[in-house]
Amino acid sequence: MNLWESARIALRGLRSNTLRSALTMLGIIIGVAAVIILVAFGNGLQRFVSEAFGPLANQIQIAKDVGGIGAKDLTDADVRALRDSGRAPAIATVSPSVAGSAQLQVPGGGAVRTGITGTEADYLDVANRELVVGSFFDAQQVTGKAKVVVLGPNPVATLFGGQAGDALGRDVRIGRATFQVIGVLAGNGQQDDVALMPLGAARSYLLGGGDVVDSVTVRAVSTDAVPQAVEQATAILDQRHAIRDPEDRDFTVTALQSLLDQSSQVLSFVTIFVAAVAGISLVVGSIGVANIMLVTVTERTREIGIRKAIGARRRAILQQFLIEAMVLTGIGGLLGILLGIGVSVAAGIVLPQLVTDFPAPSVSVGSIVLAFGVSLLIGLLAGGFPANRAARMRPIDALRHQ
Repeated sequence: MNLWESARIALRGLRSNTLRSALTMLGIIIGVAAVIILVAFGNGLQRFVSEAFGPLANQIQIAKDVGGIGAKDLTDADVRALRDSGRAPAIATVSPSVAGSAQLQVPGGGAVRTGITGTEADYLDVANRELVVGSFFDAQQVTGKAKVVVLGPNPVATLFGGQAGDALGRDVRIGRATFQVIGVLAGNGQQDDVALMPLGAARSYLLGGGDVVDSVTVRAVSTDAVPQAVEQATAILDQRHAIRDPEDRDFTVTALQSLLDQSSQVLSFVTIFVAAVAGISLVVGSIGVANIMLVTVTERTREIGIRKAIGARRRAILQQFLIEAMVLTGIGGLLGILLGIGVSVAAGIVLPQLVTDFPAPSVSVGSIVLAFGVSLLIGLLAGGFPANRAARMRPIDALRHQ
């Protein structure tokens, strides 16, 4: 008996017990679909994180280590040293900032308390931010301590009903000084509750602090140059702060690329974990397949006896029942693939409309191949014992079976 004939007999057997076959395949269908769907959601989340934070991969944050004993502040002199291309050729831009909070009030209107950040003209480039309307302050306004401010979307929502155009050109009282709104930031979901102003203006009118900066954002010339930029920035600050022992450093240098790599690794582990949990249903399905194959062998004992009595070899009987089990799980696997892809595609269309910026699932070819391969393997393993039991029957015993 060739493989095609065995497959034809297997399909005929499935049609003769349609309900039982469908219930047996259900566990395989659900397991395969669950693996594909959960991996698709995990891939979508990883892609979302990569797209959202990928442009910041060459960014480095430098801040004072507040836990250090006798720690020195970061100052404007440190910033100038970091900008020395001769000492730090891997560093492209350096943007210092000071931070605090203050109440913003529109004359004759509402008020809101928000974060205040004093920075320099290259902030948008360094932080990878964009404006909805207006413009950012320039180097001349930074030098002249101009009373101008760029608002984040959150204070605009409170003070101007979310209408960025209405905020442009308006006067806003911040603390005891009045600033003019010259731009509105596009939201990024992280630093939206903020008001940006020239560094000198923030120091002079709101935060004080002299030449001290709270943090420094450094951008490497490329993603590949991040390790060199970290090394060069650390060496410069070690020298300026007279650090001899790395354990005594009074500052921290953190590359966002390392944080992105860690988050990507964590997401990969989570995806694998949830896919493994979904795979439990495949194990349950395999038990169902084994059970049904044992029942099938019992029901067809006399058939097995007749076939062996007329010359069927043990190998042919073994092959027949293995093929039946693999056809059962193979069809279940294909239906599971269709269900998994269908749900993933539908979720990618519907969920972003219901939840803003929801990461659309991304179906992985690897998960499809793996899930289908596992379903066939389940057929081979779950059908192996019943098939072997059928093949080892003695014809006389099988023919006597009632």
